[in-house]
Amino acid sequence: MSNFLFGYHIGVMNGPIVSIARELGFEGNSFLEGLVVSIFIAGAFIGSISCGSLVDKLGCRRTFQVDTIPLILGAIVSGQAHSLDEILLGRFLVGVGIGVNTVLVPIYISEVSPTKYRGSLGTLSQISTCLGIIASLFLGIPSENDPHWWRTMLYIASVPGFILSLGMQFAVDSPRWLCKVGRLEDSKEVIRNLWGPSEVDKAIEEFQSVMTCGGGDSESRWLELLEKPHSRVAFIGGALFVLQQFAGINGVLYFSSLTFQDVGITSSALASLYIGLSNFAGSLCALYLMDKQGRKRLLVGSYFGMAISMFLVVYAISSPMDEELSHTLSILGTLLYIFTFATGAGPVTGLIIPELSSSRTRGKIMSFSFSVHWVCNFLVGLFFLELVEKFGVAPVYTSFGGVSLLAATFAYHFTVETKGRSLEEIEISLNSNFPAKYK
Repeated sequence: MSNFLFGYHIGVMNGPIVSIARELGFEGNSFLEGLVVSIFIAGAFIGSISCGSLVDKLGCRRTFQVDTIPLILGAIVSGQAHSLDEILLGRFLVGVGIGVNTVLVPIYISEVSPTKYRGSLGTLSQISTCLGIIASLFLGIPSENDPHWWRTMLYIASVPGFILSLGMQFAVDSPRWLCKVGRLEDSKEVIRNLWGPSEVDKAIEEFQSVMTCGGGDSESRWLELLEKPHSRVAFIGGALFVLQQFAGINGVLYFSSLTFQDVGITSSALASLYIGLSNFAGSLCALYLMDKQGRKRLLVGSYFGMAISMFLVVYAISSPMDEELSHTLSILGTLLYIFTFATGAGPVTGLIIPELSSSRTRGKIMSFSFSVHWVCNFLVGLFFLELVEKFGVAPVYTSFGGVSLLAATFAYHFTVETKGRSLEEIEISLNSNFPAKYK
């Protein structure tokens, strides 16, 4: 539900922004229209950076429930907005909630999932994001004829927040967090119900060995991210998101509607639907392959596929060939890029970072990594069109392909395979401070 909301809010402003601007009195002001969209990212940055401390104090379950407050309030404030200030406040609150969620979901999934299903369950969140985007596109269709439909769309966004708040009342806390804060019996009960009675003793022993050697305090400090081995994982997490964003996913998504217009698909909703279905198909492949092929192989292969896709589009628009063939290859390259992104670079990046992080600093490292993500997301959105106007599509897409190759190389040399290993096994193997008897 959290990622469904994320996807919904990604797509909900695509169509109605013109109607919102007209009704609230800033139509034609491209700066204010961009501000209404981008203030969401500012809120997401603040939500992401604050999530790590909330998780350490409250645990994932309570943090989910607290996080529904800005999600619900933001949707309602946006829906009833009668001024620019109100719509900005609403979008900012929603951004804060989404920022917390993007950090929280992969942490929670990594900590409660059985080891052999952890990758597949993590990929389900990517599928939920795709479904949220598709839902927002379908619900946005009436906005083309009804200038006030945007209010209904934003009010609807509050409903999943209520469902999430209620649903988490019946969910469990992370057994690792319960053990860390001294609730040992509750931790055993969760393990018994989720992983099976045979796993209880082994899991508790691993939890306690990591706590003993990694520091007994339940809450970490930000400065610990500068110390080994946490600094290495923080570097990997930040670098993976820098590479993911500068490989051009948001730029390609933005420019894809123009690419589809070249072949006669003038409906932005229909073009977005094709993109959404490619994303969904790639996510289904990732769901099947994640716990079979492993994270590292999918990540490297995904970036290679993205690079090939970008170079195919560049070839199509730069080489002298039949115009119809050129447009067809551009569409093929764009859809292939989205598909290959969804098979690895999309789901693996958010999944592998909490797997590589220590139990003690997982929340802080995820907060830092996703904060980097939102900053890079903003920068790509800010400068993409300007770069295209100055240099042209081909050079910009070539740079996206080059960054994709760099990302594949980085993933190959700096990440380790986490498939089939418990979080504690991964942590012990990466931390030279653990005594030899634990390795």
